[in-house]
Amino acid sequence: MYTFSQLLIRNAILGLLFSLISAVLMIFMFRLYVSDKQEQQQQVVTTLAEQIISHQDVKTLSQVLRKKNAYQRITITTQAGEQLYHFTEPGSALLSGIISPETTEISLPALDTIITMQVTSDKEANLAIQLILLYVAATAFFIIVAGVASTRRYKAFFNAINWQIKKDLSLILPDEKNTQAQSDLDLFDIPDLKAGLQEIKSLIDEQKQDSVELEREAYTEPLTGLANRNQFIKHFEQKIHQSDKKVFGVLLITRCSELQTINQVRGYNEGDDYIKNVANIMKGEIARYQGGELYRLNSSDFASLLPNTTLQQAEKYAQELTLKFNDFQQAADLDSVAYSGLVAFDEKKPLGEILALADTGISVAQTQRVNAWYSQKEQDILDNASAGYGNQNWRQEIENVIENQRVSLLVQSIQPNTRNSKVYGEVLARFLNASDELLPTASFIAMAEKLDKITAIDQIIISKAISEIKQKNLQANHFGINISPRSIHDQQFVIWLERKLLREPDIAPHIVFEITEYGLQQNIKTSKRFIEMLHRVGARLTVERFGVGLTSFKFFRDLKPDFIKMDSSYTRDIDEDKNNQYFIRVMVDLAHRLSISVLAESVETLEEKHTLEKLFVDGCQGFYIGKPKPM
Repeated sequence: MYTFSQLLIRNAILGLLFSLISAVLMIFMFRLYVSDKQEQQQQVVTTLAEQIISHQDVKTLSQVLRKKNAYQRITITTQAGEQLYHFTEPGSALLSGIISPETTEISLPALDTIITMQVTSDKEANLAIQLILLYVAATAFFIIVAGVASTRRYKAFFNAINWQIKKDLSLILPDEKNTQAQSDLDLFDIPDLKAGLQEIKSLIDEQKQDSVELEREAYTEPLTGLANRNQFIKHFEQKIHQSDKKVFGVLLITRCSELQTINQVRGYNEGDDYIKNVANIMKGEIARYQGGELYRLNSSDFASLLPNTTLQQAEKYAQELTLKFNDFQQAADLDSVAYSGLVAFDEKKPLGEILALADTGISVAQTQRVNAWYSQKEQDILDNASAGYGNQNWRQEIENVIENQRVSLLVQSIQPNTRNSKVYGEVLARFLNASDELLPTASFIAMAEKLDKITAIDQIIISKAISEIKQKNLQANHFGINISPRSIHDQQFVIWLERKLLREPDIAPHIVFEITEYGLQQNIKTSKRFIEMLHRVGARLTVERFGVGLTSFKFFRDLKPDFIKMDSSYTRDIDEDKNNQYFIRVMVDLAHRLSISVLAESVETLEEKHTLEKLFVDGCQGFYIGKPKPM
């Protein structure tokens, strides 16, 4: 069924098509008329030409023809092509080119003459244009008149329908403005309309509920129930940057320093509990500040927004957090809990700059004491002269660790699943500051990478591990040592390590070096040379975090690692995840065909361990298997 507007458009198009067809027919008829006219003129010219005795009378003939003013072209030539007379006057009317007939040649052999002629069609063309315009105007007028007449009828009809719909809607969605409509009688009794509107109401209610739920999910972090980063950015832009009033306050970013370590060593469930405990501590403290807002920005960062608060007042909040974090650290037996960076803000300062200032504050706080906070007071902290302050403190701490060998080593065992499985214990490094306090491991490694000190750190860990193996007579055991990707692609480091292992022929076969899958992929050539060197001196290699990248087994067949350690994303809740079970089973089959042992990390429950054993995984590591112990 056509809508009213579609009907009008259809009628207009039909009218235009009819006008176009009529115009074509008119042009065709006028062309026929002009063609007949040219044939008549041809007969006249032939009759006049027969009266010509010689070429001298051609001029007289041309003058006679010109006086008739009925030609737009006349050319008189001899049979040999000599031109005796020529006249042309192109048609000036718009349709002359279409209506004008083809030129006609009249041959007079007796006079050795050829006359080429074409009659003019300007009058006919102008008349055709006038008739076409008149016809189009009449058609348009008829369409407009018909449309106006139809519009009035349709308008009255649609007004009645709209009134009825409005009345029925008022019964479904009561409104004070619709009370009058409810009391009037129905103009139309449309049961299907009422049923449809009722269904629409149900859909609207459902959509509203879904919208509320989706908005809640979009702006809420599920683990802690706090607003997420999206809500933080939205709030900051709307309430602070776009505010017409003077706005000030303090932003405090709190970074959970032990999340990565807890996830790797104790498991993700413990990591979730750790985050929830930190969130609960911060919820309790921020509730004391009017208008205070707490957000979880990412896996390890929380943001405390304290409006209308000075930096001095916010420092009291940060100090209270430190005290609570210290208590939680002792209760949970952690190396640290969280570090905070504070920065003042107003409506003019960009959010990116504020976050950068707070992040720098965290870097500084991590070099001071456990669970410390640092307040950024410099306005130009992002300039080169002052932005390096946090990095400089880290540089001093890292150099102090390197110079004074401030590294302690722990070992977390990997339990073999069969008697024939040959596994090892993973060495975990912890770093101490000048006060013999533990530095956050993840932050320390990240800053060492950033400051190009990670190779020196790897050398210290390897040297200390070999030294302790010798001093404590641990040659009967096997130990896994992590190496950063940068080190294995550093030629000087590879030379140093080869010489180090060659000097320790009794210990080298007891060491397994762990390298991430991503690290090996960065440069396959140097990775292959590094692995060949390890095998040459008797050491072995584990590719850890396997499954995160897109490495093919051809890659492993060429590199020939000794172990692969499945990424924790595949082993977590493996007893409930059929897809991961299938993936690991396939990986185990392929790896065993290449004589590669398969290990699983982050094993947290007995059910996970039993499932992995059924999948023929060679060894399991995790908080359930064993906690890290001093080496």
